[in-house]
Amino acid sequence: MFVRVKRSVRDGYTYEYLQIVESRRRGSAVRQRVIATLGRKNEIIADGTLDNLLTSLASFSQHLKVVERARSEGLAAHGSRSWGPSLVFGRLWQRQGLPEILARLAGDRRFEFDLERTAFALALQRLCEAGSDLAGSQWLSTVEAPGFEGIQLQHLYRTVGFLAEVREELERELYFRDRDLFTQELDLVFIDTTSTFLWRDEESPLVRRGHSRDRRPDQPQVVLCVAVDRSGFPVAWDILPGNTADAKAFAAMITRLRTRLKIRRVIVVADRGMISAKSIQLLTTSAKAPFDFILGTRMRRQKEVSETVLARAGRYQSVADNLEVKEVVVGGRRYIVCRNPHEQIKDASAREAIVAKLEATLKQHGPKSVIGNKGFARFVSVAKGSVTINRKAVEADARLDGKFVLQTNTDLPADEVALAYKSLWRVERAFRETKSTLEVRPIFHQNDEAIVGHIVACFLALRLEVDLQRRLDERGSQVSWPDLMRDLRQLSAVDLSLDGERYRLRTDLQGQAHEAFAAAGVRPPATVTHLGDADPPPPRNPRPKPRNVVPKSSLRPTTHAT
Repeated sequence: MFVRVKRSVRDGYTYEYLQIVESRRRGSAVRQRVIATLGRKNEIIADGTLDNLLTSLASFSQHLKVVERARSEGLAAHGSRSWGPSLVFGRLWQRQGLPEILARLAGDRRFEFDLERTAFALALQRLCEAGSDLAGSQWLSTVEAPGFEGIQLQHLYRTVGFLAEVREELERELYFRDRDLFTQELDLVFIDTTSTFLWRDEESPLVRRGHSRDRRPDQPQVVLCVAVDRSGFPVAWDILPGNTADAKAFAAMITRLRTRLKIRRVIVVADRGMISAKSIQLLTTSAKAPFDFILGTRMRRQKEVSETVLARAGRYQSVADNLEVKEVVVGGRRYIVCRNPHEQIKDASAREAIVAKLEATLKQHGPKSVIGNKGFARFVSVAKGSVTINRKAVEADARLDGKFVLQTNTDLPADEVALAYKSLWRVERAFRETKSTLEVRPIFHQNDEAIVGHIVACFLALRLEVDLQRRLDERGSQVSWPDLMRDLRQLSAVDLSLDGERYRLRTDLQGQAHEAFAAAGVRPPATVTHLGDADPPPPRNPRPKPRNVVPKSSLRPTTHAT
């Protein structure tokens, strides 16, 4: 049944009446029957008849009673817990098959707690409230999720150790499941490295001091190397000592792809920090699994690139609004020169500004004023105590404006090579999410095994985030990740009791939270859910029974009459 507005026109005037109507299906047709006409709309609203009727009807609805009580008393009067993230990411966790995989890896080991729920709690904490395991154990009490109520701090510690122990098997299981779930063919793999420091002073075989991308050379660190597919989904990850160079990390990842994941044919895409003669040899000389490659070059350091490839004449082919390419072959080695016209103009303007400032500084303050200035160093020539502008260096720098050069051994057209390399932003975004949104730090663990387990939990969280982000992209959603997480956290579960019954009230979806639910394929819970009978009140302490003692009056001496 529903309420309908019935319009009637009489004597040139339009009157509106409210009716209660019932719909019934008769065969293939739907018929409507008027149950009652409540009266003229404007009259029953003005005299309060409609409000009184609604109030009377609402008194028979238990769900409306719950909502009204929550509104009148306020949510602070009842326990509320964040509900949105666990609903959305819990569905993705299930779809990725992680409960079954973790149960299989646990084997016959008997944990006195729910291992899968604790692993999900670790991953969810990285997404919502990054912090130490101690902070995580306290955060769990603010989250509504099945199985979270029994998780203790010691369970988090034990799960971190378990994840470190099964890291390789977990990576392999997820890889083969992803190939079945998302795509059967892995054609492009993007590889990059980063580092993250730890809050500790002592070094260990894993935690070492090295080149810090976080600008914290005073702290030891670990190096993270990750490989993602063309959609940005993590394929493999490695955790290496903090003093590992990029080329060695690259070699370790290639070995991992070949031996552990049994990848036989793939195109590896990596940034210029990875390229070296040894890197190329490592990729191409394997008899069983030779990999094709698309590698960025170091234009200033590689003499063949700076003096031969960039100097070679040729016409550029337009690929996109901001991308032009041309192919150059030198000694059988194939290079793709890429140029961004917009960046070319910006680079030229920046260099002209530097040279103009250099000339003015030399004229006003003399040669000593530019010595040691890193911004001027590449354009300065020092000879016999005199400092002059190196015009050849300026001209050589101009050849680099808006350009980057790729080396490849593939047969792909030049435009496809350039576009594949441009997709390297996916792995860079994965690292940006890993170190900002996911917050690999803070890491307070003091032993290497716990550090590895902590980072494995971070990558499980990264898989959840990339999965949701990919689904949002498919829907064309442009919502920013921080805003989405903020809106999801505002969806809360409020438990309250009314007339001897327990209920769970869901708060309204805020902002873009509905985008996450739709992308993950999760239907928001009902506004009010009946949970069962309320817990009976604790029994009152019964009044203590009087002890069997002799009254004081009976202890008085008895006097007899004489």
